[in-house]
Parts: sequence; structure tokens; C-alpha cells
Amino acid sequence: MKGWLRNARVQALLGLILAGYLKLMLRTIRWRHENLECVEPVLAGDSGALGLFWHGRVPLCLAMAPQWWRKRTHALISPSADGEFLAQALGRAGFPAIRGSSAKRGDAAKARAVVAAFREALTWVKGGGVLIVTPDGPRGPNEVIAAGSLQIARRTGAPVFLVGIAASPSLSMNTWDRVMVAPPFARGQVVWDGPHHVPADADEDQVAALAADWSARLSAATRRAEALAAGQSH
Repeated sequence: MKGWLRNARVQALLGLILAGYLKLMLRTIRWRHENLECVEPVLAGDSGALGLFWHGRVPLCLAMAPQWWRKRTHALISPSADGEFLAQALGRAGFPAIRGSSAKRGDAAKARAVVAAFREALTWVKGGGVLIVTPDGPRGPNEVIAAGSLQIARRTGAPVFLVGIAASPSLSMNTWDRVMVAPPFARGQVVWDGPHHVPADADEDQVAALAADWSARLSAATRRAEALAAGQSH
């Protein structure tokens, strides 16, 4: 099954299907936003930024697209074969990919790809672009932010926004990230939290503490989005 999913034609088909679903969710769900004003200065300015949301909300991620599309935006996607169809889908949906993620120890080729992607991401954000990241992907653990996105924020000085996304009614799939899917014409909610910053002189312990704090904040924003979306349905 895994080899079949890595077939180039299968990935192209899956990317096309997912892109269609992403666009359908954007166009048919009535999306509401809470605390959107917190990101407005960045959207109206020239500085770069990072937007973080949980991997399990990828099917609903275009909920924040009309905001981020006001700036040049890329998505950070795993360089693995499994990430290819997601990169294709997001590219078709308006979020071109920078291919990078955490590498396994001893995987030299992937480690080189991660370094190259990290440099590309730094250049992109320093140049005023927005970088969209699922900081618990692609392998988890679920709803735990890895340090990579914080290191980009530390090196660039860019503000970070934590984005909770949910829809109701919806279904949480039996996957590691509890991926959420929703039908057309559901009710949707986006909760924005930020801006947050990583001090330029932050050491590893400080970055780890911020990652834990931001993980809790992003989960809280996601749970609030779930509650508000459910409230719309009544």
C-alpha cells in the first residue's frame, strides 16, 4: 500500500482530489474569524510572518487563505515521497511548497534537503513572505510543536501567529493527527492568536519552553474554534 501511494501518478491524482476538496471547503463553508485584528498590521505591512496550525486541520486550512493571500505565501512541506501529493495539492490551492521537515538520524540525503529548505525558508521570511507550517507534522506527536518553526522565527525576527481551525459538523479520522474533515456548507471557525516572537538570543532551553507554551496555546485556540463552530450549528 505504501509503495502504491508513492507512485507518481497516484500522487498526482491524490493531489488533484485534495486540492479540489480544499477549494470546496473554502467556498462552501461560512467561515467566521475571532481576533483577526491581531494579524492585520502584518497583512498590511511589508514584514514576513509565520502561521502555525495543526497537521490534522490540513483539509480545512484554506479557511485562513483569504488573509494570507494578501501577502506572498509559501507552505513548508515534508520532502518525503509521502509529502508530495500534499505539496501538489497546496500548490494548486495557492500555497506553493518549500519542501522541508525533520529528518531521521542517519538519513544524510534527507538531512541535506532539510538544511536547504531551512535556508530557503529563512530567505523567504526575511524577504517579507509568509510561511505556513504544520509544526507537528509530518510524523507527530500530535499537537506538539517541533523546534524548527521557532528556529526560523528566532533567526528572522518574524512574528508568529497560532491559528486554530475547526468546522461543524465534522468527522475526526482515526489517524495519528486525528485529521478533521467536514461536509460542504458546514459552519467554520478560525481563531487567531499572536503575534508571538522568539528572542534572537534564545538558547535551546528557552526555545523548548516556548515550544511547549505555544503548543498549549495552539491547542487552546483549536479547542475554542471547535466550540465556536459547534455553537454556530445550534
